[in-house]
Amino acid sequence: MLMRVLQAAICVWILLVGGVAQSRDLPKFTGLVKKNSPAVVNISTRQSFSPKKMLPEELQTPEAEELFDELMQRFLDHGNGGGAPFNFDSNSRGSGFIYSADGYIVTNQHVVDNATEVKVKLSDGRELPARIVGSDTRSDIALLKIEADHLPVLKIGTSRNLEVGEWVLAIGSPFGFDHSATAGIVSAKGRSLPDENYVPFIQTDVAINPGNSGGPLFNLDGEVVGINSQIYSRSGGFMGVSFAIPIDVARGVIEQLKRKGSVSRGWIGVYVQEIDANLAESFKMAKPEGALVAQVLMDGPAARVLRQGDVILRFNGKPVENASALPPIVAGAPLGQSVWVEVLRHGKRENVSLTVAELPTDREAQTQATPENAPAPPAPVTGTLGMQVSALDEATRQALGIENNEGVRVDAVIGEPARKAGVMEGDIMTQLDGRTINSPEQLQKIASALETGKTAAVLVQRGGSARFLAMKIEANATE
Repeated sequence: MLMRVLQAAICVWILLVGGVAQSRDLPKFTGLVKKNSPAVVNISTRQSFSPKKMLPEELQTPEAEELFDELMQRFLDHGNGGGAPFNFDSNSRGSGFIYSADGYIVTNQHVVDNATEVKVKLSDGRELPARIVGSDTRSDIALLKIEADHLPVLKIGTSRNLEVGEWVLAIGSPFGFDHSATAGIVSAKGRSLPDENYVPFIQTDVAINPGNSGGPLFNLDGEVVGINSQIYSRSGGFMGVSFAIPIDVARGVIEQLKRKGSVSRGWIGVYVQEIDANLAESFKMAKPEGALVAQVLMDGPAARVLRQGDVILRFNGKPVENASALPPIVAGAPLGQSVWVEVLRHGKRENVSLTVAELPTDREAQTQATPENAPAPPAPVTGTLGMQVSALDEATRQALGIENNEGVRVDAVIGEPARKAGVMEGDIMTQLDGRTINSPEQLQKIASALETGKTAAVLVQRGGSARFLAMKIEANATE
């Protein structure tokens, strides 16, 4: 009996000691918050919104806008004179932090987008008007300036050394509640989000809500390692997934905005895509890695150097782990200078040199369209790949920007393996297994020579862009 009591007491003691030790391992944020809160600011803006901008682009003419103004005046009985401009004013709030003691403030671009008035509220209660020095849509960063000096500033760290699972803390103004602190861990690094190709986001589970945008993300040393920017949410509120701009990316943008009010980025003129296991097999790669070149722009710096089907493994001495890693590396490359690019081409590693140009500031995406009066295509040819294809006439090739008599049109997907590969009706197929396709008959010949069970890369053009698909050759390709 005594032995059981002793055993029970020992177990309780172990649990108590273990609990105390575990609690000692948890971080204390009180000192960090107290030290850094004075340099975190609240940002309020006023925007002027014109309902006319809701009109389709083709209707945004002076006559249509004047008519729209008149209709809005009558509908809402605004009464400020027929045909006078009709605008709404709206207010929004965000966060930011003091970058330098002479009044430079960093925040998100979307916080001050279209703002007609910006005010910065300091921790001492002062609310000062701010001037937008510059903003950058691609990185979602803006730099403001207030007339003040001897301001408290934050210590800028590096995001390069962040590790998944590391504790981080955010200070901001969610829903207008000034200097709110929330903590969590780094969930992932290098996240690529839609339409955000130039930022390898830090993903965290720190509670971020409307109003936190533009606020700093700290490590346990009290250094700024990121700028809180976005959340993933189906409800509009925090759901455990938030994203921050790495400070290493932000710092270069901030310095350019401070120096010249705009941002210049490197550009080589290629579209790349991720490589999955099936594509890796088709390119004879041991594992998925690098960025697969799906399209090379004819007027771009890489036009005479890179080819469709190249896999970029290193750029300017930096490893390219995946497709989303390439744009930030290229963006930070020295403009006008030659850099070495390591590529995998036809199963062999090669080093090529190209000159990095400046990313055009207003370059529209190229679109593909079939001419309205194009002649009817020839009768389709049924291939062993499970699809019907037809030849392209010269007028269609010119409209699509296809050179050298390449490509066939996919008129119908009627079976495997095209369906499994993701081939769609209307695709223009230009390569199969690294060989250029000039006609339906040539496509049939290439396909017939492929071994059953082999995974072959297929290059298609769709909706103005090119991409590779992995197609596994099967014995019975049609239904």
